[in-house]
Amino acid sequence: MEFSMHELYILINQPGPLWLVEADLSRAKLYSANLSGANLTRANLSGANLTGADLSGASLSVANLTRANLSMANLTGAMLSGAKLTEAKLNAADLSKANLNEADLIGAELLAADLSGADLTGAVLSEARLGGAKLHGAILCRAKLNGADLLEANLCKADLRGADLSEANLSGAKLSGDCTP
Repeated sequence: MEFSMHELYILINQPGPLWLVEADLSRAKLYSANLSGANLTRANLSGANLTGADLSGASLSVANLTRANLSMANLTGAMLSGAKLTEAKLNAADLSKANLNEADLIGAELLAADLSGADLTGAVLSEARLGGAKLHGAILCRAKLNGADLLEANLCKADLRGADLSEANLSGAKLSGDCTP
């Protein structure tokens, strides 16, 4: 299902969580939208502008967010398992406690993003840019971080069992010591 800009405006201004399963919101302009708790399972949000949007607690499982802009978005506790976030911009986004199991984040930008306590089991972050990201206590078991830039990232207490860090840049990354998030 596709929506006009007017229909989108009406939808996101309705009370209560939205049900937008399999909706086509590609290239939609949803900056600062309140989509908290929305069900966007299998939705197409490729190329959408969600800068500063509130997606806390939203379900985005298996959603297509390729090249979407989610900079400064609130994705606290969001369900993004199996989501496609290839080349998405998530700079300064709050993904703390988000579920990103098996998510595709190839080439994504997560500069200064907060992924504290996030579950990235089996996620693919090849060539992702995570400079200054907070991954304190994140679960990165079997994650593919090959070629990722983790410059000055906080990986204290992160679970990296089975993770592929080949050719990753870990310069200045915090792996132990003072683990203040």
